[in-house]
Amino acid sequence: MPRILLSLVLSVLLAAPLAAQEAPGTAAPDRTATGGAQTLEDILARQRGETVDDSFRSGATGDPDSAASMASQLGTLGGSSDSEVWRALRYGLADVTVSAGGDPARVLMQDRGMWWLEFRQGPLITYGGWLLLGTLGLLALFYLIRGRIRIDGEKTGRTVTRFKAVERFAHWLMAGSFVVLAITGLIVLMGRMFIIPAFGHEAFSTMAIGSKWIHNNISWAFMLGLVMVFFLWVLHNIPNRTDLKWLAVGGGIFSKGVHPPAKKFNAGQKLIFWAVILLGASISASGLSLLFPYELPMFAKTFVVLNDTGLPQALGLGTLPEQLAPHEEMQFAQLWHAIVSFLLIAIILAHIYIGSVGMEGAFDAMGSGEVEEQWAREHHGLWLDEIEQEEGKNAAAPAAKANPAE
Repeated sequence: MPRILLSLVLSVLLAAPLAAQEAPGTAAPDRTATGGAQTLEDILARQRGETVDDSFRSGATGDPDSAASMASQLGTLGGSSDSEVWRALRYGLADVTVSAGGDPARVLMQDRGMWWLEFRQGPLITYGGWLLLGTLGLLALFYLIRGRIRIDGEKTGRTVTRFKAVERFAHWLMAGSFVVLAITGLIVLMGRMFIIPAFGHEAFSTMAIGSKWIHNNISWAFMLGLVMVFFLWVLHNIPNRTDLKWLAVGGGIFSKGVHPPAKKFNAGQKLIFWAVILLGASISASGLSLLFPYELPMFAKTFVVLNDTGLPQALGLGTLPEQLAPHEEMQFAQLWHAIVSFLLIAIILAHIYIGSVGMEGAFDAMGSGEVEEQWAREHHGLWLDEIEQEEGKNAAAPAAKANPAE
């Protein structure tokens, strides 16, 4: 279900370029000057996403049956020129046989990627970049206004075990790999715009190749950490009524001396947990689809389900394509992979802020696993009460054994 909903959102985001492809184009220009071949206006119209009637050349693929008979070991003569052969491949008219994958796998060349390229180089990079810069700006502004959230009460000097070693390992495995994935992903996506002007083509080539290799391999560590974190903490992140009280006062983040009750994870941490799990799972799914486009196509099957629900038609998108070549699958998957990644990076930036410079004592929870008792009382009072009650029971059990009732 999450994959279906996320894919529907993507289909809405990409509806404009797809609709532009299917919209009626302008009248065909006069091609007498080119002898019937395509003109510059044809090329520009196709780049603008307009529909161009290619029937004047799509059928000009030669006639292999009219080729001369075998003349030598070089084979037949005539029948189809090189341009006609490539034209047949481009329009899917060539006699191509595949052992698996169906009709879409017969497509060796597809020129519907202009909308993908324009979306990738335009709105994706522009809005994604502004999202990250805006997030950093808001965090800096919040720090200037609120300052660091300090421990209000007097420190006790005693510590409480917040996270065990296995929990910290899972967290840092996922967090560390995600930081590497974010950096390498941004280099591959946006490096051409910033690295080439500053350091040149060779530097970008080296960085892009290395980033791609690291990105593909580190992804497995991220997925492993994601699974571990889910099973370790899912029971602690089920919403309850206490979360409503926490949200009602903004968790005390915006006001000094306000400490709403919370268990092991407060409402804010639960929101981050589910965002990481759901968005991380979606990123992983689209990433696997990019790694194995023939084995794990993601969007064609999802579009079939969406079409059956009638949602795309209700939203005015028409019937979504149910037959996609591997190239098109990768285009959809790459855009979705980047869109969701931008969202998750912005969320993680806020998480990194509050877990480091934003709150005193917060980093200790994932650093050493031990937190100041007063910090725990102020930010996770209900959880601390549970810990103290459990310790009290454990301490009482040996005493009861040593002094049995007569």
